Amino acid sequence: MALSNINCFRVRIIKDILRAFVVPPVALSLCAHVAHLRLGWSSLPAYLLSIIIAAIARVQYSDFIQSREAKQFGARPIPRVVGKWPGNIDVMLRFKKAFASSYIYDPYLELFEEYQCTTLNTRFLWGDNIISMDQEHAKYVLATGFGHFWRGTAQKERLENFLGEGIFNRDDEKWKSHRALARPFFARDRISDFDLFDKYSGSTLSILSDKATYNEAIDVQDLYARFTIDAASEFLFGENLDTLSGKLPLAGSNCLGDRGSATDDAWGTFAQAFESVQNIIMLRARAGTIWPLFELFEDKTAPYVNTIKRWADPLVHRTLERKAAMQKAGLQKLEDKTFLEHLADSTDDANVIRDQLLNILLAARDTTACLLTYVTYFMALYPDVARKLREEVLDVCGHDAPTYESIKQLKYMKAVIEETLRLYPPVPLNQRQSRPMSCTLPPPDPTFPTDSRQPLYMPKTTTFFYMPLLIQRNPKLWGEDANEFDPERWLDPHRLAKFTSNPMMYTPFSAGPRICIGQNYALNEASFFLVRLLQQFDTFTLAPDAQPSPSLPPAEWKNGRGRQAVERIRPEAAMTLFVKGGLWVRLGKAQS
Repeated sequence: MALSNINCFRVRIIKDILRAFVVPPVALSLCAHVAHLRLGWSSLPAYLLSIIIAAIARVQYSDFIQSREAKQFGARPIPRVVGKWPGNIDVMLRFKKAFASSYIYDPYLELFEEYQCTTLNTRFLWGDNIISMDQEHAKYVLATGFGHFWRGTAQKERLENFLGEGIFNRDDEKWKSHRALARPFFARDRISDFDLFDKYSGSTLSILSDKATYNEAIDVQDLYARFTIDAASEFLFGENLDTLSGKLPLAGSNCLGDRGSATDDAWGTFAQAFESVQNIIMLRARAGTIWPLFELFEDKTAPYVNTIKRWADPLVHRTLERKAAMQKAGLQKLEDKTFLEHLADSTDDANVIRDQLLNILLAARDTTACLLTYVTYFMALYPDVARKLREEVLDVCGHDAPTYESIKQLKYMKAVIEETLRLYPPVPLNQRQSRPMSCTLPPPDPTFPTDSRQPLYMPKTTTFFYMPLLIQRNPKLWGEDANEFDPERWLDPHRLAKFTSNPMMYTPFSAGPRICIGQNYALNEASFFLVRLLQQFDTFTLAPDAQPSPSLPPAEWKNGRGRQAVERIRPEAAMTLFVKGGLWVRLGKAQS
C-alpha cells in the first residue's frame, strides 16, 4: 500500500491544525505589519483571540451557508444536540463513559428519546455528524437516494490500512468493478453445493461432541468463527486454514480478548489481530474527524494489520505464481477456479488482491459466525424453540444431510434465523457520507411524532450513521413486543404484512445497490450447520460459571428495559456484532 495512503489521515489532521491554530495568528501578524502596528506585550493574547474569532467565524459562516441552502431546498435543518459545554464536549464525554457499561446502543437511543426524533446532528466539536434510527432516512441513503451518498472520505481514512482497495472501502467505478468481479462467483451453483459445509460441520460437531461427553462448557462463538473461516478459506482460495484443529479456549484459563476468549497459538494471534483492528476502527468512528489527533505518531492498526498481511500475503503470492505457470499450460475454465484465482485474473497487483480477499473474508467469517452464535444463545434461553426446531429438522431431513430443497422446507428455522437477524443484525451500525453536494432527506417516518413534515437538509460531505439494530427493534415499526424474541411473527400472515409492505424496516444484509452479495452463502451455510447441530444435540445450556467475569451483564441491567432486562450475555459491536467474552454453553447429546 502506498505510503501516502497510510499517512493520509496524518496529513489531513495536520492541515486542520495549521488552519485552526497557525493561519489566524499569521494572518493577524501580516495585517499588523501592513498597518504598521506593533502588538508588543499584547501579541500572545491577540494571537489567541485571533484563533477563537476565526473558529467562531468559520462556524457562523458554515451555519449561514447551510441555513441559506436549507431555505432554497424548502427543508429544515436536522435537529441538533445541544450540550452544556462548547462543542458538545460534555455529550462526547457522556457517550464515552456510557459505552463502557451501557447496553448496546442505549446511549444513542436515550439521545433520540431526549430529543423526540429519529435523526439527529450530534455537532461534536461544531462538526456535522448525523445519527439515525429512521427507516425512511436509511431507505433514502441506501436505495432511493443512493446517488447522493457514498462510503466517502471519512470511512476510507479510517479503514485504508486494513481494507484498502477492497469492495467495502471503495466507491463508484472501483466499487462497481469489484462487485462485477465477485457477483458471478457468488452467483454460481457452488453456493448451494453443501459438500463443503458438510465437511466443516462434521469437524465442528466432533469437537462439540467431545465436550458434551464430559459435560464441559465451550465458547461456541470462537468455534463458529473457526468453522466459518475454515469453510470460507477453502471456498475463497482453495486452502484449508485448519483452525478447527488448533488450540481451543478453556473455561477459566484464557485471557479476555477484544471480543471473546483469546488463545496464544497461531490462530489466536491472527484472530486477535483481526478483531483488534476492527475495535480500533470502531473507536475512530466514535471520535469523529478528530481521531487522528490520538494517532499522530502511531497508527494503532499497524501492528495488527501487519499480522494479517503476514498471513494473507503467502496465499496471494502462491496464487499469482500458479497463474503464471498456468498461462504457459492453458487457462482454466471459470468453474474450476477459486475466488482468489478469479481475482488474480483481473490484476497482478498483490495488494489489490489481498485487500479484496480480506474484505470478502471479513464478511464470510463474521456474518455467519454472529448469526450462529445468537441462534445458539436463543436456543439456550428458550428450550421450547430448540425443541420445535429439532422436531422440524427431523421431520424434514431425518438424520440425512440437508439439501438445498429440504432447507427451503424448514419454515420455522427460517423464522428463527430471521428473528435472530432482526434483534442481532451482524452489522448493527453502518455509515455513508453525503457527496460534495448538499441534498435533502425525506420527511421522517410518519409513525413518529414530529413537528413538521418538511424534508431535512443534509449538508454536503457529512457522515450519516444509521442503525439497523435500533430500527429493527423499534416498537413503532414492530409493535410493543419489538424487543421480544418471537419467531412466530415471521409465520403470522397478518403480522408479516407490515414488513412485506415496508421491507426497509428489516435490512440485516443492507439494501439497495450495495446489498450484500454473499447473503445466500451465509444463510445456506448457517441453515446447513443448524440442521446438522440439531440432529445430534437437543439441549443447550448457558454456562455463566465459564463466562469470563468481566463479560457478564452488570447487575443493574436486570432493572433495565427491553432486552436489557432479560439479557444473559453482553452484546457488543465493533465493525460487526459479537458477544463479549464469548458465548459459553454446555450441549446435551440427543438420544435419537
